[in-house]
Amino acid sequence: MTGIFFFYHQSPTFSFYCKMFLFNGWIILMATILSPCITLFYGRRVENMKFMHLSILPLKNIYGIKFMVQGSENLNIKKPYVIVSNHQSCLDLLGMLEVMPERCVTIAKKELLYMGPVGWACWLCGLIFIDRKNKKSAMDVMNRVAQIMRQENLRVWMYPEGTRNPEDTLLPFKRGAFHLALKAQVPIVPIVTSSLKCCYSYKEKKLKPGNCTIRILPKIETQGLGLEEVTALAESTRKLMQETFYEISEDLHGEKEMKQ
Repeated sequence: MTGIFFFYHQSPTFSFYCKMFLFNGWIILMATILSPCITLFYGRRVENMKFMHLSILPLKNIYGIKFMVQGSENLNIKKPYVIVSNHQSCLDLLGMLEVMPERCVTIAKKELLYMGPVGWACWLCGLIFIDRKNKKSAMDVMNRVAQIMRQENLRVWMYPEGTRNPEDTLLPFKRGAFHLALKAQVPIVPIVTSSLKCCYSYKEKKLKPGNCTIRILPKIETQGLGLEEVTALAESTRKLMQETFYEISEDLHGEKEMKQ
């Protein structure tokens, strides 16, 4: 045991993997504990997200990660809408739960459903799973979601980059989130999280306390727009979110200016 403490304090790499083991282990443990209780008393419903929030919230305090939220009033929308957010790392889960509105579900890859108790817990919380390798199947799912969004007053959270991206430039956006918003004729609400490099870097094996900013931008209306506008809508939203990312990631923005 003494040796473990020694390596933890002396080896940044060993310390990083210990922290990641705790992060993932905590989530698996909470899913294992909560899933039977939710199944027994509530069944599958969107409102179960509050249990996920309460169970994962301690991780933010354990790692000393603080989020400053700007523009929270932009989520005061009573009707359904689609949230699009940048996706940097596993820590995005903490940021998402920090600002997630009521009756909000996320779109997740199908593989997550088969990850034991975590997949079961996600299903119980109403997550919607898509097969990203099957374009037709994924589109069919999105069309069904567009139909039920208004019926059940749902908000849908999506990461249009499609995968984690630790770089300073957002990846090209996939069209799914924008197709959904146009199909359902609901607004898009962009949410941008500043660079997480101050507290997390897998490449550098770093996970430490830090302060991050989450900025919720005003809604983008889609009422009256047709599906032919999906590409232009995705590109304009990405440009807006990229500019916001540089603005709230002050250190990175300064570096960008120096390079120019």
